[in-house]
Amino acid sequence: MAALFTPFQLKDITLRNRIGVSPMCQYSATDGALNDWHLVHLGSRAVGGAGLVIVEATAVAPEGRISPEDAGLWADAHIEPLARVNRFLKAHGAVPAVQLAHAGRKAGTPAPWRGDGQLADDAGGWPTLAPSAEAFGGGLDKVPQAMTPADIKRVQQDFVAAARRALAAGCEWLEIHAAHGYLLHQFLSPLSNHRTDEYGGGYGQRIRFVLETVAAVRAVWPERLPLTVRLSCTDWVEGGWDIEDSVGLTQCLKAEGVDLIDCSSGGAATKANMIIGPGYQVPFAERIRREAGIATAAVGLITEPKQAEAIVRDGRADVVLLGRESLRDAYWPARAARELGVKEIVPAPPQYARAW
Repeated sequence: MAALFTPFQLKDITLRNRIGVSPMCQYSATDGALNDWHLVHLGSRAVGGAGLVIVEATAVAPEGRISPEDAGLWADAHIEPLARVNRFLKAHGAVPAVQLAHAGRKAGTPAPWRGDGQLADDAGGWPTLAPSAEAFGGGLDKVPQAMTPADIKRVQQDFVAAARRALAAGCEWLEIHAAHGYLLHQFLSPLSNHRTDEYGGGYGQRIRFVLETVAAVRAVWPERLPLTVRLSCTDWVEGGWDIEDSVGLTQCLKAEGVDLIDCSSGGAATKANMIIGPGYQVPFAERIRREAGIATAAVGLITEPKQAEAIVRDGRADVVLLGRESLRDAYWPARAARELGVKEIVPAPPQYARAW
């Protein structure tokens, strides 16, 4: 049996294989609510054999959206549209998951195909929040409001309320987005956090917002269900957040009840010395898994079945998450099973059986 197609149990949830679909923004929601596009897009990946399907970065508050078309869980009206998708995912063998997010100072951009930069407040945009009143730069030039202690508590409660709604919608796996230069990552990185209070300055102060938020979510998210965190394991910038910081944070997150780290990188700076190639972020997942003693997911230019198989077989990560490759091929798991000589492990829906 190929390692990639062995089941993976985390808490009371078992993935049918080690293949997951990364949360990828579709910029297609209606006032935060998922719609037919999401049902077809995400449902196709479940039919294609993925063990885990993670709904895109889902805003916990309106000001936390990346774009006006982002998915959201800030209102009860968002529960049933997400539940509709989740029911389909589960009916076709995938574990339904969602990523909760707040974009912070990178919020309020148009959908990528509609232009660059940030929308003016009188043209569909809105005031943004961040640890410090400093714009991201590189076209994202809106200066955010530095969050007050009251803002911090409110946003943390937004994450808690969104987690409750995710549970009501039937999600069985929850991911908190602390990567890619969005709000939680903004608190972590010394490139964006220049506060002088208990939420900024030294390492222990910069990780406080993330740890408190995770602890508050864990308190309402059932212990039997996985709670995971996506980290940018390095900023790829000298003097920024790095892998040593990520290992230390992971040890703290594990103590707060986090079950798996989704290991990505970058997004904190407009100019970063990224070294990109096939599987370029896998070493982060391997190191965190080894040094923090926690399950990890590997992401980043994982495209070939043999490549994914080696990552799992060699113990470098527990799960591989496909992003762009999943967009290119919704049935990648079924193709991987064929290429790895694993028969009948990805069941064909009866409608497709003649061609499977």
